[in-house]
Amino acid sequence: MPRRTPHSALDRVRTPHRFPGFLKTASVCVLVAGLLSPFSQAVAADAAPKAAAADDDHCGGRCSDILPPGENGNATLAQILLNQGFGTQPAHAEDQLGPYANLAKGYPALTDDTINTFFNDASFGVRSDQVASTEKPAGRGDVTIVRDKKTGVPHITGTTRYGTEFGAGYAAAEDRLWLMDVFRHVGRGQLTSFAGGAPANQGLEQQFYRNAPYTEADLQAQIDSAVAKNGARGQQALADVNAYLAGINAYIDAADPGRYFPGEYVLTGHKDAITNAGTIDHFKVTDLVALASVVGSLFGAGGGGEVNNALSLMAAQAKYGVEEGTRVWESFRERNDPEAVLTLHDGQSFPYATRPGSPKGEALPDAGSVTEEPLLYDRTGSATARSAGTAAATAAKAALSSARRGMSNALVVGGRHTASGHPVAVFGPQTGYFAPQLLLLQEIQGPGISARGASFAGLSMYVELGRGQDYSWSATTSGQDIIDTYAVELCQDDHHYLYHGTCTAMDQVQQANAWKPTVADGTKAGSYTMRVWRTKYGPVQYRATVGGKKVAYTTLRSSYLHEADSIIGFQMLNDPGFVQGPQDFQKAAQHINFTFNWFYADSAHTAYYNSGDNPVRADGVDAEFPVWARQPYEWRGWDPAANTADYTAPAAHPNSVDQDYYISWNNKQAEDYAAAPWGEGSVHRGNLLEDRVKKLVASGGVTRASLTRAMADAAVADLRAEDVLPKLLKVLDSSPVTDPATAAAVDKLRAWVAAGAHRTETSAGSKKYADADAIRILDAWWPLLVKAEFEPGLGSDLFTAFGANLPVDESPSAGHGPTGSHAGSAFQYGWWSYVDKDIRAVLGEQVRGPLAGKYCGAGSLTACHDTLAATLKQAAGLTAAQVYPGDDQCSAGDQWCADSIVQRPLGGIKHGSISWQNRPTFQQVVEYTSHR
Repeated sequence: MPRRTPHSALDRVRTPHRFPGFLKTASVCVLVAGLLSPFSQAVAADAAPKAAAADDDHCGGRCSDILPPGENGNATLAQILLNQGFGTQPAHAEDQLGPYANLAKGYPALTDDTINTFFNDASFGVRSDQVASTEKPAGRGDVTIVRDKKTGVPHITGTTRYGTEFGAGYAAAEDRLWLMDVFRHVGRGQLTSFAGGAPANQGLEQQFYRNAPYTEADLQAQIDSAVAKNGARGQQALADVNAYLAGINAYIDAADPGRYFPGEYVLTGHKDAITNAGTIDHFKVTDLVALASVVGSLFGAGGGGEVNNALSLMAAQAKYGVEEGTRVWESFRERNDPEAVLTLHDGQSFPYATRPGSPKGEALPDAGSVTEEPLLYDRTGSATARSAGTAAATAAKAALSSARRGMSNALVVGGRHTASGHPVAVFGPQTGYFAPQLLLLQEIQGPGISARGASFAGLSMYVELGRGQDYSWSATTSGQDIIDTYAVELCQDDHHYLYHGTCTAMDQVQQANAWKPTVADGTKAGSYTMRVWRTKYGPVQYRATVGGKKVAYTTLRSSYLHEADSIIGFQMLNDPGFVQGPQDFQKAAQHINFTFNWFYADSAHTAYYNSGDNPVRADGVDAEFPVWARQPYEWRGWDPAANTADYTAPAAHPNSVDQDYYISWNNKQAEDYAAAPWGEGSVHRGNLLEDRVKKLVASGGVTRASLTRAMADAAVADLRAEDVLPKLLKVLDSSPVTDPATAAAVDKLRAWVAAGAHRTETSAGSKKYADADAIRILDAWWPLLVKAEFEPGLGSDLFTAFGANLPVDESPSAGHGPTGSHAGSAFQYGWWSYVDKDIRAVLGEQVRGPLAGKYCGAGSLTACHDTLAATLKQAAGLTAAQVYPGDDQCSAGDQWCADSIVQRPLGGIKHGSISWQNRPTFQQVVEYTSHR
């Protein structure tokens, strides 16, 4: 069978969303009959296939992984038509989805022996009786790709470094060519011209172009810089990239005339189904930098939001006065909350981006003067529609918010507390749910490379998250602030600014896009030009006045113009000659400039390191707010031409070896280490892991199964119900609830808490929640109670401003983050810490790091009780259809569906929804039994 292909791009990308009627039923049969004949080769199986080598595997069969929906993300046109018409799936397109989904109800009975019922065996190599196919890509004698029967994962073994990387590129194209093509266009701001002008496509390309408006020369310069400053490793990286590209392009050259390329090329008008006219462009080195800029922007660029911070501070000062308003603002900001859950919990302090005693250089805007910098010009056709404008606004907000939806979690326990005496880890990234997945699985074995795991499609010359011969590593998004906002003072006109006293012209970059209807996207023809003005201090994002002076607010991030730099760190992590212990792992992570928390486990040690190029700020600069673009307030050692600066030393980054256990769910790393996102207070979803793992460690004898059960139990828990609802019920218990409907609601909520506060089905596949009424009531109650609790005291302006900094809620059914609704990840951002601290204060309990005042009932327990009771009565009276209004996936009132996870199609293949889980998309369960 030929390999198949992926789809469009991110949740926001819409290529084949709803196909026209002519692609249905009988017509499908006719089309398929005419399309099947060309697709007869692609992967040739050897007569006597052999397994990939399994030497130097020290995991002893105790390494497992999973990545839904399936390894195969390529589908021919025939396969797409069959899927759309009859629901059939290409081989290995969704065979990891069922096991992944089944853990939500299956975890209570999980044992070490049944782990691989829900995960894949991640041992090196393939047993000879499990080999599905063997191929020599492009006829090369120095590399072999073996695919296993169960999952179709490629196991790439090379006898030369070039051949190994060539095979990695070839396998990536077999599994994700369309997706890779989509994302190289996203990274260049060219998605609509390539995949269609759907409003969501417009929004996505606008989001990334605003954040990384690179020219082709900028992309090439990144590669040149990364190679030049890294000596032999830099030269090896370039050679690896070139070999990887050659493998991708060899697949294109074979698949195009063989007509087993992804069917989306036909559906979007790039290829003709009958004559095969049209081309699939070869990949080049700058395409990979464009891909890296998308990944880095989505998951590894903490910071920003300084203008929003300034607006909420000004709202607080307008209500309370400067001194008291600042105190109120700081209490809600929770920069260094003493009750926050920490990854490093042994009292280590790593001061970074802390509040200065006497802030200097602040450039707060004049009230009412802030306007967003326009991005779109010369709109025509469908680009002028209101929906297109809404998509653009949504994308801009997501790009500029400090609350970037960093995701992922990790649970790592040292050997002193495990049954075997070896460390156990359960960890992985939450990257959303797509068809195909943004990540792909692979094993790479060759000179200087020995690894298995996940990599982002198009960047899989190395395994980015996975395992080596005797160690595993993973990451979570950290979110420390590497982005600052500068106020550049304008001169001459709106496109000149003062740089070190000289009036300097801004640099204009632009991208013109046009589209027309295709089978995949019927959006009417349209066009626009995206235009960004760049300064030495980064791209312009806002205009305003400061003290009456006209300014442009720009954003400067340390990874800007440096998305390619992290390649060296990943190369090191794949090198068994480099990583031989926890210190080597930390050295490798130090070469990754994206903001991540990195975790490590081998047979004897665990380790942690927080990566990212943290700029050293000038004395007195507060990273929370915009500052003047003047020399005294620039980053130390900043070179604007290369955008390099002095960075904090590795020892100043949170790091640790052999702590008793580590947990991370995008929570605070360590004491005094400030992060850009708001919400690192007394209640955070990290507490769901902390409470469970701490209890396991206290009992001892931790196993792979018990740690996986802890993760899975947290994955179906409602954070609000587990950690905040008991305190709300305590207030309601302080005096009688006399209204029968309200009292009944209290009883349902109490019973749910007693049952574990889970959002799970009554039985596997029922698509009905146990405790459905209680869940509906809390989903309806939370936004009502937060508003009633805080708005009277804060006032509507400040309440709204704080809501722009931190959303009130992030339930599973909410549309949030870069992946929208049905995305799995939930409870990362919300007002749960504020409610928790305020309610405890009203109850008279001790609160470390309290809010500046008492808000519920203005501090009166009786009044607070009445407020909660009144809002609870209102919530209990709302129907399921009102709480869950329905969307493009669900009918109104379908609670389970509202929460459900959808594999968002990035192309032509669709999959069914699965029950909600709040867990990593790619996940490993590991325990090494020996070491080299």
